[in-house]
Amino acid sequence: MTTAPSTPTDEAPKPLAPEPAPAKSARTGLRPLVLRLHFYAGVLVAPFLLVAALTGLLYAASFQAEKIVYDHELTVPVGDRKLPVSEQVAAAREAHPEGTISAVRPSPEADATTRVMLSGIPGVDPGHTLAVFVDPYTAKVRGALEQYGSSGALPLRTWIDEFHRDLHLGESGRLYSEFAASWLWVIAGGGLVLWFSRRRALRKLRGTSGRRRTLALHGGVGAWAAAGFIFLSATGLTWSTYAGANIGELRTSLSQETPSVSAEAAGEHAGHDAAGGTAGDAAHGVGLDKVLGAARAEGLGDPVEIVPPADEKSAYVVRQIQRSWPEKQDSVAVDPASGEVTDVLRFDDYPVLAKLTRWGIDLHTGSLFGLVNQIVLMALALTLILLILWGYRMWWQRGRGSAFGRPIPRGAWQQVPPYVLVPLLAAIAVLGYFVPLLGIPLAVFLVVDIVLGEVAHRRGRRTYTSGTAAR
Repeated sequence: MTTAPSTPTDEAPKPLAPEPAPAKSARTGLRPLVLRLHFYAGVLVAPFLLVAALTGLLYAASFQAEKIVYDHELTVPVGDRKLPVSEQVAAAREAHPEGTISAVRPSPEADATTRVMLSGIPGVDPGHTLAVFVDPYTAKVRGALEQYGSSGALPLRTWIDEFHRDLHLGESGRLYSEFAASWLWVIAGGGLVLWFSRRRALRKLRGTSGRRRTLALHGGVGAWAAAGFIFLSATGLTWSTYAGANIGELRTSLSQETPSVSAEAAGEHAGHDAAGGTAGDAAHGVGLDKVLGAARAEGLGDPVEIVPPADEKSAYVVRQIQRSWPEKQDSVAVDPASGEVTDVLRFDDYPVLAKLTRWGIDLHTGSLFGLVNQIVLMALALTLILLILWGYRMWWQRGRGSAFGRPIPRGAWQQVPPYVLVPLLAAIAVLGYFVPLLGIPLAVFLVVDIVLGEVAHRRGRRTYTSGTAAR
């Protein structure tokens, strides 16, 4: 009888080896991380963005509302001949002798009034002026309103502007708008990455319902509007408290700050032969009419603003104030004793970053392209409001049963390859330093998230995301 040969030990069937973990790739690793950042940033920052969008919508509409509300002060019937600016200013001073003249804006159009700005008026905010509106044809004063800023904002637009900028809470309130601007570009950029990394078939709106339909609306509309949001974020930061100061220091270090015309009066006659007024008076020296004539000879067309000498050693400054395209920003200094131009500064000679900053701010505020610019800004604001509402709706739809808005699992950073994660963390650290209201909240979020993760781990219910998170 034969027996079957025994199987040698080294030929015995071997247990199946575990399948190797899929290699980490930058794409599969980054998407869950971006998804988690986009989700939490959207949930936590969205209330601030919603306020900024609503107040920004009001501000974009305030330009046209201002023309309607203050039509009597801003416009006049067209007459035969405009009176000399000096006569118009004299009429304004007769009606309002208080304070000092800080600037004069001669009538820029046939049906527009002349503005005489007075500072140091009791009851007027120290940072504002009282604008006296004068009919350029009759020198009749048509009214006086508080005015703010280089754009000449009147009370309605000033109130909305301050509401958008700081919620009428002063310097501390400006942190809200800087916080929103600091995160808007991050949320918009993250949304773009998520949308275009999603399979094309899953981006379709037609035939969808529920959360998938909300996602298609949120992602598709957001992708179209992302460039506008990133622009608003970048330009909004240029005059913010902390990031704006860092941007200003960077421009200074690169010799790209905005130049200004020299207001020093010329030669040994400075402060002498300036009969007809004292420093800070619009009638100082040769007077407004000759000063304006000298500026016109240098090619400064309307609209312009005339600033009287600050002291006996200073010159008049005449500058163009047109913020619509093409911008007029040339300026000249005129000696009050002789009426001669002592310095000229052309907008064409501004450094590149100074020009870009000027254009960016004016585009952000709706001045650069007038009504079209304002309509686009209103459309962007409405779009942002819709995206926020859709985003919160998706959060609600992520829930199960009575659970509201399941969070995105933590641990996404572990899926990112080190050769991507390390440079990414370094870039975030540098960016967070220059944009502190992005860097500080992000650092706080990371610390809180790590602590919560450790607490969950100790309780035995720590969860991590694996692979590519679905969205």
